[in-house]
Amino acid sequence: MNAAIIFGLLIALMLTGMPISIALGLSVLTFLFTMTTVPIEAVALKLFTGIENFEIMAIPFFILSGNFLTHGGVARRMINFATAMVGHWHGGLGLAGVMACALFAAISGSSPATVVAIGSIILPAMVAQGFPKRFGAGVITTSGALGILIPPSIVMVMYSVATSGAVVFGPDGQRVSSASISTLFVAGVIPGLMLAALLGLTTWYRARKFGYPRMPKATWRDRWVAFRKSVWGLLLIVLVLGGIYSGAFTPTEAAAVSAVYAFVIALFVYRDLTWRDVPRVLLDSANMSAMLLYIITNAVLFSFLMTSEQIPQAMASWITGAGLNWVVFLLIVNLLLLVAGNVMEPSSIVLIMAPILFPIAAKLGIDPVHFGILIVVNMEVGMCHPPVGLNLYVASGITRMGITELTVAVWPWLLTMLIFLVIVTYVPAISLWLPRFLGMM
Repeated sequence: MNAAIIFGLLIALMLTGMPISIALGLSVLTFLFTMTTVPIEAVALKLFTGIENFEIMAIPFFILSGNFLTHGGVARRMINFATAMVGHWHGGLGLAGVMACALFAAISGSSPATVVAIGSIILPAMVAQGFPKRFGAGVITTSGALGILIPPSIVMVMYSVATSGAVVFGPDGQRVSSASISTLFVAGVIPGLMLAALLGLTTWYRARKFGYPRMPKATWRDRWVAFRKSVWGLLLIVLVLGGIYSGAFTPTEAAAVSAVYAFVIALFVYRDLTWRDVPRVLLDSANMSAMLLYIITNAVLFSFLMTSEQIPQAMASWITGAGLNWVVFLLIVNLLLLVAGNVMEPSSIVLIMAPILFPIAAKLGIDPVHFGILIVVNMEVGMCHPPVGLNLYVASGITRMGITELTVAVWPWLLTMLIFLVIVTYVPAISLWLPRFLGMM
């Protein structure tokens, strides 16, 4: 009954057009002050302690790093390198777009940033070479979603933070710990590369089917020159992921290092960024960080209410009592997250749903790392379909195409992503093999 009241109030406030962060806070405060005896001091304390988390600091640093790279010409050099490697295949520029998105995703952690950085450069080139605008828009909109699956990933940080305070128990009664950020980053490598390969295969097949242009094959000298020019950006992948996996620094420290490194190469090495641009980049990063941190603050309060009312535990008991196994549960989770993706953006979905679903998943014996990757892939799909798909709106601004037209354009790649979602849901080894191989689990 309490769960129905809380979620009913939240949905009612969201339907008024109120921002999700404010709707979350109002729902919690209304319920706390009218139906419980929780003192106001406890609410204020929870708001403060919930956001006082060392791992949350990774979010603004990764955002800042991505913005420096977006404005700093790193994307253009990665596109040139990708084009030199795969441009001679069917749909060469489209395949280069997929490859460039995968490379940029490994240094930005953000899907919209990947779409902007790669799409704004490669889409005009594809149209000029004779590709239909719909084809290019479909490639970049969906490949840009790799930004939250290939590590580092802001959404993975949010999942780890959202589930870190939960007290959950497995089917054997043993306490289950939430997934660490570094383990999630490792777990995202193989699924990210698999999805990039599947999106590339879809691009190649459609380009071959419809006879889209190919580029002349680059010589090995051309490839070496393109690699040498892009190497400073590619080194960031080694610096961040290598530093985390070797234990040299934590994910939060890696985010700070990436921000400083991106600033240096954009301003002093490539010199595509001027001192005059720096205040604007800092302000844009601060605005985006403030928005996400405000959502996190209210989501922490929402999670506190869920825990105090024992709602996740009650749902877990009901599901196990009803005899539902992990196969059916994961199907329900996928459907629930895909529906949520129609009305909410990824950060809100993760921060609201993860604390509720995570205890149930643990009770059914589902690994927290596998569950986290499953949620991230669902968020990728949600970013590519209307009405609130962030990548659609970003791509719409670049291509000057309407959301309806873009929705039609992305469907072949979106179907590929849905097939991949089913595979990654029911084959946990895709997510878990690499962390286990490296001794992180």
